[in-house]
Amino acid sequence: MFRFAQDTRIAPAVKIWLIAGLLMILIQIALGGITRLTGSGLSITRWEIVTGTLPPLSEAAWQEAFDLYRQTPQYHKINQGMTLDAFKFIFFWEYFHRLWARLMFFVFVIPFCWFLYRGMFSRRLLPRLLIVVGLAGLEGFFGWIMVASGLIKRPWVNAYNLTLHLTMAILIFSYLLWTTFIAYQPNDVRRSGSGKWGAGFSWTMIGVAFVQIALGALMSGSKAGLSYPTWPDMHGAYLPGVLLDPANWISENFTNYDSDIFMPTLIQFLHRNTAYLLSILIIYFVWKTGKGEPKTSSLRLGNTALLVMLSVQILLGIFTLINCNGSIPVTLGVLHQAGAIVLLGILLFVTYQLSLIPNTKK
Repeated sequence: MFRFAQDTRIAPAVKIWLIAGLLMILIQIALGGITRLTGSGLSITRWEIVTGTLPPLSEAAWQEAFDLYRQTPQYHKINQGMTLDAFKFIFFWEYFHRLWARLMFFVFVIPFCWFLYRGMFSRRLLPRLLIVVGLAGLEGFFGWIMVASGLIKRPWVNAYNLTLHLTMAILIFSYLLWTTFIAYQPNDVRRSGSGKWGAGFSWTMIGVAFVQIALGALMSGSKAGLSYPTWPDMHGAYLPGVLLDPANWISENFTNYDSDIFMPTLIQFLHRNTAYLLSILIIYFVWKTGKGEPKTSSLRLGNTALLVMLSVQILLGIFTLINCNGSIPVTLGVLHQAGAIVLLGILLFVTYQLSLIPNTKK
């Protein structure tokens, strides 16, 4: 029979463990961005959960791994003639990305079992944490499907599989972040302010932000930024003519997105305009909740952080785009992706703070 802690008496060790998990997820997402932008994701062609923990330890083992990579479409179509030293560079990032995932498993699961045994979880936290564990396992499976999609025909991973992999990681981060909020600031769900206007509007912003992050993954996976590295227009037009031609709206262009300019154009157009929409929503939300009552210091802090992070993220997006001259800038691209996650985290924080305000509506 399990013992449970009270919501208001969650041990500091559990709270620190939750924060550590969030930081490790953030680092893992950043490593995924570096792996993707350096073209390293296909350097390891096998999914070896146990034996893959160790890298090649001899020159013969390195040569074997390199020979496997030289059988991939990416090597033949993009990296033909690559040296073993260059291969070791891309191998490092994919290996580090996978190693960090294994480390996350131990950091999360071992303390989880210990805390569960000691009865240090509340009844609200335990089922949420079990869901996180299940989603994490599913995420690893989706990651391998993504890698496998680039080992057959395309020299890159499938953009749709990449988007699924990233959005699942964002979902895990968001769910664990909300669980962390519950651990630090338990709210009375019976008196929650979830029915207030601000709470409903903030969930709309979170939905739009999630769509925007997914579009960003599609941008990266299809290399859409390379097609129109200009701002505020797209090579002199707000709406490129290729999107106005009905002949381009065929399933073939959506499936084989890398064989025609249509799909990269559509993805970039949607990504730009969803950013405009999200910016308007956030500015309106901050203005509207700033006028309303009651306000808490945490909510005011969250609103300020929203405006600051929104400004930073807009600038990162613009600079990333206009520097896509032949390749996507790795540092800017990773910072832009990380900024999106931070912005989403602030949106979740503000939404949770609204839920702490009692709903006085009769």
